[in-house]
Amino acid sequence: MNWTSHFRRAAAFLLLGSTLLSAADKKDKPKSPSTQAVDSGSFAVFVKGQRVVTETFTVEQENGISVVKSRLQETNASSPGQTSEMQMTGGGELVRYQWNDASGSLTVTPNNEFLLEKITTAASPKPAEQPFLMPNTSAILDNNFFVQREVLAWRYLAGSCKNESGNLKCKPSDEFGVLIPQDRSSMRVRIEMVGKEKINLKGVDRDLLRLNLKSESYSWALWLDDKDQYKLMRVLIPDDNTEVIRE
Repeated sequence: MNWTSHFRRAAAFLLLGSTLLSAADKKDKPKSPSTQAVDSGSFAVFVKGQRVVTETFTVEQENGISVVKSRLQETNASSPGQTSEMQMTGGGELVRYQWNDASGSLTVTPNNEFLLEKITTAASPKPAEQPFLMPNTSAILDNNFFVQREVLAWRYLAGSCKNESGNLKCKPSDEFGVLIPQDRSSMRVRIEMVGKEKINLKGVDRDLLRLNLKSESYSWALWLDDKDQYKLMRVLIPDDNTEVIRE
């Protein structure tokens, strides 16, 4: 397997430079020649074996800015659900994060040496502000958006792994400062390399790369396909009886 080409394809998400992607949906505006699709699809979220949420997402680059869009829709729900959009430079610096649902919205942007969160609710149109003394390279890991975990896994691979004679060599683990905007909180998380595992995914045995994502309060298992641009294929959260599967 040409490990280098597969890894660079995924890691390139964090290695480009600098102009904002329009917030308009793809269906509303044709893609410009400079737009590159990195990943797209959906995750099915199961709790105790019952499907409860579907996350539909896109990851794109345009003129050096990486844009991650996601929509969460509860099963059998008529409400529009939640949406998020994260914009980053090629160096991993946050440009803007926005989250919306029927109850309100929030944004996170850099402000000198801080990250500044602004929260607007349906009851109060004037936004409340909360600063975080965190660099603009801090990762966003908002509630329920699994594509953001894929992006963090790519950051680990890009910064902690290298190709040695065709073999993937990684630091055993690395730590990241992360912001959880919906909770208005921050924490440190650790990604650990476990290695290749054979798992049964939708009735087919697959050899996938496993990483563990840990904090002081949780431990998740992530499986990525190293033969398909390190796409996130499965997430297991044992403490919550939750499993996430790429469709």
